[in-house]
Amino acid sequence: MNAPLLNISGLRVQYPTGDATLTAVDGVDLQVREGQRVGLVGESGSGKSTLAFVAARLLRSPGRATEGRVDFEGRDLLSLDEAGCNEIRGSRIAMVYQDPFTFLNPLIRVGNQVSETLQTHSRCSRSQARTQAVMMLERLGLRPGAVMARKHPHQLSGGQRQRVVIAMALIGRPRLLIADEPTTALDVTVQAQILRVLSGIIAELGTSLLLISHDLSVIRLMCEFIYVMYAGKMVEFGPAAELFTAPRHPYTQALLRASGHDVDANRRFFTIPGAPPDLRRPPEGCRFAHRCPHRMKICARSPALLPVGHAGSHAACWLHQPP
Repeated sequence: MNAPLLNISGLRVQYPTGDATLTAVDGVDLQVREGQRVGLVGESGSGKSTLAFVAARLLRSPGRATEGRVDFEGRDLLSLDEAGCNEIRGSRIAMVYQDPFTFLNPLIRVGNQVSETLQTHSRCSRSQARTQAVMMLERLGLRPGAVMARKHPHQLSGGQRQRVVIAMALIGRPRLLIADEPTTALDVTVQAQILRVLSGIIAELGTSLLLISHDLSVIRLMCEFIYVMYAGKMVEFGPAAELFTAPRHPYTQALLRASGHDVDANRRFFTIPGAPPDLRRPPEGCRFAHRCPHRMKICARSPALLPVGHAGSHAACWLHQPP
């Protein structure tokens, strides 16, 4: 099998917080192969966005990767200087952020912002870049593209601004797109429209996708392989079909139940009791144990992430491992 396009191994990311150090990502492995669509799910604060920013080499001080590797196309991104990273960002790796309004420059027309991305990473002329920018806006449903290109961000709706940000990410035909909660602030109808368009374009371009979300319905729609992250650690991963039909880790099971329409005897929607641990002082053993309905004495020891089932799935849970 060919080497992964993106291979994160043993990654640890820490933030100094005065009296302690917060370990946001703690020994995480993740892979994205050529043309693959990978989802990363977990509650807020689980470390998903931190991992994404490290993968795109956009993590800023005081956060820093203290251990591990992030290999992209066989090169360790953590060893590159800023000039080396700039050669890759935008042309080989692109990122779509949660809030497009804060990402877009309010003083520049959106067409110019899209074309500037292409000019920065290619040898095309200004007129060629503008033409391609209009075409990309059209492909993302912003029609007529020439009219939309002349608008400023404040003249667009939230869904339209998100389409512009996606156009900026994809116009350079990157090999990997990292999308961090790309439709969180949008209503369900607009969300579905954008995801359909995004899915079609990345399929056409052959772009790999790392989609980060807390919304399992979005992950189910877009991804073929899923990683589940909790309190800085990976607790389960495997093919989407396997994970949605037979989740092994109690946290994954709870996430799926909480994202559905299950109600209790009092007709209240299911929630996961308790809260994630303080990552400045994480507990020994399984980090989900204090919220888990299957908690056992052995959970005071940390379980390894080992194979379960027969479809390439892995889970870090003592329910599926010998003591």
